[in-house]
Amino acid sequence: MNSLTIAALTFGIIFLSELPDKTALASLVLGTKYRAGYVFAGIAAAFAVQVALALVAGSLLALLPQRWVEGVTGLLFLVGAGMLLWHKEDEDEEGAAKEPANNSFWKVAGTSFVIVAVAEFGDLTQIMTANLAAKYADPLAVGLGSWLALCAVGGIAIVGGQKLLRHVPMKVIVRIAALAMIALAGFSLFKAITG
Repeated sequence: MNSLTIAALTFGIIFLSELPDKTALASLVLGTKYRAGYVFAGIAAAFAVQVALALVAGSLLALLPQRWVEGVTGLLFLVGAGMLLWHKEDEDEEGAAKEPANNSFWKVAGTSFVIVAVAEFGDLTQIMTANLAAKYADPLAVGLGSWLALCAVGGIAIVGGQKLLRHVPMKVIVRIAALAMIALAGFSLFKAITG
């Protein structure tokens, strides 16, 4: 599989998985209170840090024998699909974030960075990025696809999250993402078993 295909596949999976996530909601809330460009700068930087951490974890996972990598990533994709399907909304998390004292670029971007970096640490999309990095052994393509997907969801949430939800129910988005992960899990587990 070439790098462009891997980046596109990663983008699609991470994009769909991030849409129902609390980070999109936090971006939406921050975007309604502060200048959109400042918020986006902060969340894009946070996503870059989180993707870098996921790529390191994926590179370590890739050191295992290929059948083990396929088995582990298959199981983790199944866990990810389960997390999406049985996710409970945590409404208090976003409200607990401390707002910046003023609306300067550094205050707003810094606050946005901290909120998203904490919310994304160990999150489903970070785990999925690590899985994809281990599976495809092309960290640049996986990292770029993942970061662009996260930034796209953050940008959509900041600019027009409510409009999307008027046309596409969140349940549909969650189910599509879960089905994609189940398909990837099945493929990975098949390859692990058949070698």
